[in-house]
Amino acid sequence: MQITVGKLIVIVFAVFIIAVGFLMLLRPEKAREILRKAGSTPLINYGELSLRLIPAIGLILCAHASKFPQFLALLGWFMIGTSLLLMLLPRKFHHAYALQSAGILNPLRIRALAPLSFIFGGFLLYAVL
Repeated sequence: MQITVGKLIVIVFAVFIIAVGFLMLLRPEKAREILRKAGSTPLINYGELSLRLIPAIGLILCAHASKFPQFLALLGWFMIGTSLLLMLLPRKFHHAYALQSAGILNPLRIRALAPLSFIFGGFLLYAVL
């Protein structure tokens, strides 16, 4: 049962990552606007970081039944660790990092990075299906 739930969570996460890739490709300014909001309010900061825990747990739950068990488990634990670390740091650091990243990632760069989202989302689908 937990493997099935974990796989379902990872599939939804993979589809989300692919959808983000399309957003980056087709609407890079919107993607940049969303990035700028990361950590901007307590609700956005802790909501985003809490939601990141769901796919992280899904990765860990189904890792041993995947094509890349060590990688998926490591990725899940990395996501949990970084989410908890960002929850412990002052929110302003997370928001400042998001603003700095949005400043570096102009629309052309965001579009150039979109294929990485397609590749990563596709990899996750391949790993669990």
